[in-house]
Amino acid sequence: MKEEKETVTSKEEKVEETKQEETTEKKASDKPEEVEKNEKEDKKTIFKKKEKNKEEEYKKKLQELEEKNLRTQAELINYRRRKEEETTRLLKYANEDLAKELLPIVDNFERAINMDDDNLEDEVSKFLEGFKMIYCHLVSALEEYEIKAIDGVNKPFDPTYHQAVLTEHVDGVEPGMVVEVLQKGYLLKDKVIRPAMVKVSE
Repeated sequence: MKEEKETVTSKEEKVEETKQEETTEKKASDKPEEVEKNEKEDKKTIFKKKEKNKEEEYKKKLQELEEKNLRTQAELINYRRRKEEETTRLLKYANEDLAKELLPIVDNFERAINMDDDNLEDEVSKFLEGFKMIYCHLVSALEEYEIKAIDGVNKPFDPTYHQAVLTEHVDGVEPGMVVEVLQKGYLLKDKVIRPAMVKVSE
């Protein structure tokens, strides 16, 4: 009887040991699943972070490209504006060199005409009559291209338009006034192409 009890007890112990082994095996088998699950979650997190970093990088690059594009457009607009201004200025003052070449000729005609003593019967006046006609045509041609003489007599001295070569005290005239134009100055539209040489009161 005692032997039977011992046998039953040993069987129960074996069953218990088997259960414990199964539980241990189960726990051991469950552990890799948890590790695998955690690894998958870690991989997902890493993947999401990488994707987020890539997205931010692309956004940054896109922003840089947009800014670069805007700068390029602004530079192109500025370049076009400068070119248009330069072209307009060149066209506006295209006749400047020709005008400067013609001005000494106009000066010589004026000197010749000033020799006339208004005596229309003498030979000099008859000769200069042709000069006067040529001079008038030349001045008219210059005025058509907006080349005009600077009016300076009895006006305040202005260094923009006048070049003072002489000073003289004149009674009844305020200081700094133009009393005589020694050589005419000329404007091409709104640009001084030759300042007037003047005598100024002191």
